[in-house]
Amino acid sequence: MANPLASFTNGAVRGAASGVAQRFGRQGLERRTVVGRFSLTARILVVNILPLALLSGGLFYLDTYRTQLINERFKLARIEAQITAEALAGATRERQEALLVQIGREQGMRMRMFDAEGLLWADSFMLAEPAFKLEDISDDSWDQQWARWLDRTVDTIVSAEPVQDYVEPEAQTADSFPELVAAREQGVSQVRLYDWVDGTPVITAAAPVGLNGATLLTVRNAVDITESVRAARSALVIAVLAVLFASALLSLYLARTIVTPLQLLARAAQKVRQGRERDVEVPRLPERSDEIGQLARSVSDMTTALRQRIDAVDSFAADVAHEIKNPLASLRSAIESLPKVKDPELRRELEQIATHDVRRIDRLVSEISEASRVDAEMSRATFERIDLGDLVRAIIGNRENRAENHDHRIELATRGFAAQVLGVGARLERVVENLFDNAVSFSPPDAPIEVTVDNDGNCVSLTVCDSGPGIPEDSREKVFQRFHSVRPDAEDFGNHSGLGLAIARAIAEAHDGSLIAAARPDGAPGACLHLRLPAAV
Repeated sequence: MANPLASFTNGAVRGAASGVAQRFGRQGLERRTVVGRFSLTARILVVNILPLALLSGGLFYLDTYRTQLINERFKLARIEAQITAEALAGATRERQEALLVQIGREQGMRMRMFDAEGLLWADSFMLAEPAFKLEDISDDSWDQQWARWLDRTVDTIVSAEPVQDYVEPEAQTADSFPELVAAREQGVSQVRLYDWVDGTPVITAAAPVGLNGATLLTVRNAVDITESVRAARSALVIAVLAVLFASALLSLYLARTIVTPLQLLARAAQKVRQGRERDVEVPRLPERSDEIGQLARSVSDMTTALRQRIDAVDSFAADVAHEIKNPLASLRSAIESLPKVKDPELRRELEQIATHDVRRIDRLVSEISEASRVDAEMSRATFERIDLGDLVRAIIGNRENRAENHDHRIELATRGFAAQVLGVGARLERVVENLFDNAVSFSPPDAPIEVTVDNDGNCVSLTVCDSGPGIPEDSREKVFQRFHSVRPDAEDFGNHSGLGLAIARAIAEAHDGSLIAAARPDGAPGACLHLRLPAAV
């Protein structure tokens, strides 16, 4: 049959843990930022891909590079037009035609010369095979179409100024070309930029030839500029995509190595919160020495500690139920028997038994209450500097005034430095009182109790030795278990709860100290209890 007190206590532990988890969960949700709404995988991907996205901004820098190339070609076109015009001025017609063909072929240009009336005088494309051909886009491949689309997209993003489309006039006269009109009116060379349907720039330059009103028009399809920009852009796109793909794979791998164990730990923690800690096998990830491995092992250790704590609570609850049940049964028997007993002497004995059982229950409840409060109180207590020697001396005096030593003489000896420790005075006083009570209980009448306080500079020790029967070696740890009580034969039953030394050890450990049992160092009958605490710095 299940122990109701154990079930209640166990449920309370789990309920408190669940409540704390839920409360911290709500606080975490309230403090969650915008970043916290995204999964860890998404954040890792963003952090790794964002720099590459910024790097891809180099695609737009190439537009500036294209503009610089065109500006350089503008200067070159102006200089070429001026030099050619000077060479043509004063030359014979045959020489002029030869120069137009030669320069047009070498520079990849179309060169036309107009007379003073604006009529076409000579055309290098008519005098010889054309130096270039404006491409038709009707049969372009997909990569050429993609390149033009990318050009238009970049121009739109960077808000590039629109460029006029190049259209060859039907009437081959000077008045059909705005740059020629401007050159004739102003008497200086003019340069214009046009855009062909395939996205390549067309640069025209017009310059006056001599002083008789003739003009020169050069036309160049600067395909190399577009090819250079597109080649650089394509190389950059391929590099960015390749690195982006590799970065995404590495990010996903990194996220998997982080997120997968975290998900396992989260599911394990969820099971613990739901009270299913017995079913949880938290992976310790021994192959990982990084922070994730440390976290896994910490969670595993925490789960093990929680199991041990719940086991201890279950055991403690069962022991409490057992210890209280015995005096309650005795009290019940005495009370139920009283109405049936007429003998005054026997009734008086039953009343004494009932009174004794009530006192025993009261003492037991008080000891259980204190034992359950030790850990909680010590976790939030403020430590202060205490001289353990002065504390022991004061306790000895108070016990003698209250006659609690039962004619036993307590002999105190101090050695070493001042026995300064950091702790809670009331709790350390309880430890010393419990050690003295234990020694008084087991010492023969009139036998002295030897107490030694020592400080070796690092540790302050308190040793209490009695002259009783001693503690067998295999029982020296059992005496610190809760409700473990082996009392002298002459002592009345029920005067001790079996929690004194357990409470004393719990207080000692809460002070980062220890409490152990040992035989007397001189080999005489009796036992010694050694309390060790860190010395105050």
